[in-house]
Amino acid sequence: MPPLLHPALPLLLGATLTFQALRRALSRLPLPAHVRADPLRTWRWHNLLVSFAHSIVSGVWALLCLWQTPEMLVEIETAWSLSGYLLACFSAGYFIHDTVDIVVSGQTRASWEYLVHHLMALGAFFAGIFWNSFVGGGVLTLLVEVSNIFLTIRMMMKINNAQHLLLYRVNKYVNLVMYFLFRLAPQAYLTHFFLRYLGQRTLGTFLLANLLMLDIMILIYFSRLLRSDFCPERVPSQQHKDKFLTE
Repeated sequence: MPPLLHPALPLLLGATLTFQALRRALSRLPLPAHVRADPLRTWRWHNLLVSFAHSIVSGVWALLCLWQTPEMLVEIETAWSLSGYLLACFSAGYFIHDTVDIVVSGQTRASWEYLVHHLMALGAFFAGIFWNSFVGGGVLTLLVEVSNIFLTIRMMMKINNAQHLLLYRVNKYVNLVMYFLFRLAPQAYLTHFFLRYLGQRTLGTFLLANLLMLDIMILIYFSRLLRSDFCPERVPSQQHKDKFLTE
């Protein structure tokens, strides 16, 4: 069936509109004084609130999918479940919403790395949504959202200048552990799997190229995280102050 006529389109549209409605609802919540004083921080705060909600739901959902369908861990291409399929649609809707939010808010230049990440993620999810292949791989990639829960907490506390709190110091170590368990480890496992598809004219080749690009981005972000939280003296005070990803 041609993608333009695919029955998944209503699911994608519904998920995208759900996140847009969630953003409007969350934007009505009171803001910390330090955030409220700066329009850019206000936008970042609202954007991260939606990201936080997505991370909690999709991270727990991905764990449940693997618990219900453990063959997704080994049959990455062929394993399929309705729950995993709906999760892929749900998360694709979030990435569509967030891409639109960044562009409409005029943050394209400052957040171009984030947009590249979103486009690669959408390409991977569409393989499962429109061609019913690698749904298990999509679920495995969403384990990263467990890590993103703690990463988003870190970012929101930095935006609010709350790095002096005990919660921030505890969270930075928890965030490091979760980064290894739910971001680096699944990414390495998936990269190893997809290397077997190198040279084949299948979706595996396209997804491998996506993964290798994501590997590079993840390692760059990891080095930034280590410098910022554990070697702050090595980070220039004025470096990339306007960049969304380095907040």
